[in-house]
Amino acid sequence: MALEMVVERVDAGTAVAVISGALTMGTNLKTIDHNLQDLVSSGVSRLVLDLSASSYCDSAGLGLLMHVNGLLAGHGGAMRLCGVSERLMALLKLTLTDALLKCDADRDTSLLALDAEAM
Repeated sequence: MALEMVVERVDAGTAVAVISGALTMGTNLKTIDHNLQDLVSSGVSRLVLDLSASSYCDSAGLGLLMHVNGLLAGHGGAMRLCGVSERLMALLKLTLTDALLKCDADRDTSLLALDAEAM
């Protein structure tokens, strides 16, 4: 399955990006990185990455997740992941990035958590 992303704007500052396919090094990952940076530049400060349709992530994909998380934090925003597979969660725990990349079971839980963080 090719790596793809569909963005749903919740409001002016909040978006949900549904990523499907493997988060692996390549042109598609660079395109997604560029599109996520454009979202932040356009005013999105709260982002949910829905990874329920993404079963694999390599170091380049993990780097993308960390980069976007840092980019949002630098703009006073926040990011949450949802629908993280067991395989990806194992990678996050192995690399200790689970302490930085907050994960939830589903998008509604992630959106509620972002609301709570904003208060």
